[in-house]
Amino acid sequence: MPSETFHIYILANRTRVLYIGLSRNLPRRIYQHRHGPVPGFSRRYNIKRLVYFEETGSARSATARERQLKGWSRAKKIGLIEAANPEWLDLAAGWFG
Repeated sequence: MPSETFHIYILANRTRVLYIGLSRNLPRRIYQHRHGPVPGFSRRYNIKRLVYFEETGSARSATARERQLKGWSRAKKIGLIEAANPEWLDLAAGWFG
């Protein structure tokens, strides 16, 4: 059975409102956040900048990690982002031309 890849990701808007999600196909999911017609929290607050992501090989570990991150304090989430991406750059810049 081929291994699968799951991504846990954090998006932010320009005022640093955060959104944490999980996807099997990160580029497709980021595209949906940026261009999709689906209403919700990320659309309401214009949260489109990919500022952090990590990958795992199982749905169970991905779900557990997503839950863990969502349970963290805002300060701890910001610390995670800034350790990997101190400038809060859009890690998906240039993915969609």
